[in-house]
Amino acid sequence: MDRSTSATAAAPVVRRFGRFELRALLGRSERTMLWLSTDPRSGHELVLAMPRAQPPDEGALQHWLDEARRAARVVHPQLAPALEIGSQEHWPYIAYERAGGVGLTEWLAQRAPLSPVEASRVVEDVLQALAFAHDAGHSHRDLQPYLLQMTDGGRVRLLGLGCECGRVAAGHSMFGVLDDAHAADAAGLHARRDAAERDVLAAGVLLHALLAGAGALDEPDVGRVIERIAPLGRELLLLPRITPQPVPAPLRVIVNRATHHQVRLRYRSARTLLHALQGWREAHERQDAGAVALLLERVAVNGHLPALRGVGARAARLALMERGRTQEMADLIVQDMALAFELLRNVNSAQVQGTQVSGNGPVLTVRRSIAMLGLAGVRRAAASLRAWPGPLDAAGADALGEVMETVRMAGRVAQQVRPAGFDAEVVYLVTLLQNLGRLVVQYHFPDEAQQVRSLMRPAAAQRPGEPEQPGLDEATASTAVFGTDIESLGAAVARQWGLTDEVLHMIRRLNPATPVRNADRDDDLIRAAASCANEAVDALALPAHRQAAAIDHVAQRYARLLSITPKDLREALQRARRVAPVGPDADGSPPVAAAAA
Repeated sequence: MDRSTSATAAAPVVRRFGRFELRALLGRSERTMLWLSTDPRSGHELVLAMPRAQPPDEGALQHWLDEARRAARVVHPQLAPALEIGSQEHWPYIAYERAGGVGLTEWLAQRAPLSPVEASRVVEDVLQALAFAHDAGHSHRDLQPYLLQMTDGGRVRLLGLGCECGRVAAGHSMFGVLDDAHAADAAGLHARRDAAERDVLAAGVLLHALLAGAGALDEPDVGRVIERIAPLGRELLLLPRITPQPVPAPLRVIVNRATHHQVRLRYRSARTLLHALQGWREAHERQDAGAVALLLERVAVNGHLPALRGVGARAARLALMERGRTQEMADLIVQDMALAFELLRNVNSAQVQGTQVSGNGPVLTVRRSIAMLGLAGVRRAAASLRAWPGPLDAAGADALGEVMETVRMAGRVAQQVRPAGFDAEVVYLVTLLQNLGRLVVQYHFPDEAQQVRSLMRPAAAQRPGEPEQPGLDEATASTAVFGTDIESLGAAVARQWGLTDEVLHMIRRLNPATPVRNADRDDDLIRAAASCANEAVDALALPAHRQAAAIDHVAQRYARLLSITPKDLREALQRARRVAPVGPDADGSPPVAAAAA
C-alpha cells in the first residue's frame, strides 16, 4: 500500500472549506479525494469525501447531490453513514465521522503485513457492502484503500458511496442526449452493470495489494491499475510468487481469477467473489467449515444423490424373492448410482468393517454388499433415498441426468480398458466414485456447477488468426467458485461415509499433469483404469478439433500400464456411446454394461 498518502494528525490547517478546516489530505485518486477536517462548531474531527473534478455546471452539481443523497439512504453495517452532504464553492462533499475509525492506509502503516486470512476478511467486508449497494442500484466507482475505514473492532466500513456518481447524467451518453426513454433506460442499466463489475474488479485489485504488501503494478491508485490491465491496457496482473506471507494455493487462484485478463473469467458480481473468499477462509480456518460443511449439511438433508424412479422399488421387490437372485438384483442396482453408493456406504462404514475378518479389505461390488447387508439391508437402503429429482427443478434435473450419463459412459469405458483378470463391477464403481465430487456438486450446487463449467469453456479468438482463449482447468475453476476443488468436496463426502484410506486413494484420479508410473498394487491398476476412462471421456467435451489429439494423449499416457493403443481407446469410447442411456424413468431392465460384466 502507498503510505505516502497517510496523514499526520498534527498537520497544520492548510485552508478553509466553508466552515470546515482542512487539516490533511488522507488520499486521492484520479476520481476522488479524502480530507481530514475539523468542524469548529462542534470541535469534532471529520473526513470529507469529494470528487477530484468540480461539476461543470449547476445541473451537474445538482445531479451529484441527488445521487449522493440517494446512495446515503443505503444502510448497511459495512457502509459508513454520511453525516452531511452538501457543497461549498461549487465543490460537493460527503462528511463522515472521523471517530468511526482510521483509514486502511493508516491502519496498515502501523502493523505488519496482513496474513491471508486477515486480508480476506478485509475484502469480505468490502464485498458485503458492495453487494448490498449494488442490489440497491448504486455502485462505488472508485474503491480505494483510503476510502476504507477500519473500526476498533477490526471491521471495515466503506466511505465514498455516491462520491463518484459518474461523469454523465441520466438521459445522456457520450453520443449526446438520448431522446428515446427506452434507450436511456437500457443505457443506464448497462452503465450500472459495468460500474458494478468494475467495483468487483477493484476489490480484486485491493485483495492483490493486501496479499502482495504493495500496490498492484506499483500503483497506489486502484483506478489506474484497472486502466493498465487487460482489456483496457496491455498488462497482466498476477499475484507474485514471493509475498510477505505465504498465500495458500486456493486463495491465489481466487485473487488471480478476480483480476484475470479475460473478462469472461472474472467474478461478475460481488457475491460470487464474496462466497469464494468465505468458502476458502472458513475451510482454511476450520476443517469442518466452508463449502465442505455446507455440502455435508445438504447431503444430510437431501442425500448424496436422488434415486432413479422404478429401480429402487424393483430392487426392493427382488429382495422379497429367493435369495438366489442376488446377481439379478446387483445388475439392477448398478444402474442406480444413488442406491449403489448407499450400499457401498453402508457396507464400508467403520461399524460394518469392524465386524469383518481382518484383512478382507474394502467392499467394492454390489454383489458382496448384498451378501453382507442381507435383503433387509437392501430394502432399508432403497427406502432411505430421496426420489428423483429431489429438490431440483426441471432444468437442474436435466443437468444432473447429463452428468450421470457421462459418468456411466466413463464406467463402461473403464470396463473395456481394465487389465485382464480384474472384476468389471469393481472397476465400474471406482470410476463412478472418481466422479463423486462432480455428481454431488451438480445435485446440491447446480448454479455453482454451471459457473464452473462456464469458466472451463474456451472462448473463440477475438480476431482472425489468433488462438482461442483457453478456459480454466476444473480444479482451478472450482477453487475460484467454492474456495476448494471439486475432487476435495467429493473426498469429504466419501470420508464422511467412513470409506477407508485404501478406497479414498483409489477414488482420487491420477493427476493429468504428471506422468503415469508403474503400479505396485492391484489397487493402483484399478485407479489407473478408472482415471484413463475419465480422462478419455473428458476429452470428448473439448472442441471437436481438439478431441482426437486429446484422446491420443490419454492413450499414450496409459499405454504401458494398461497395454492400450489409441485405436483401443477410440473403440472403447465408440462401444460405450452405443449403450442406451439410463434415465430417471428406467424400467429396471439390467444395463448392458453390468450384464456384460
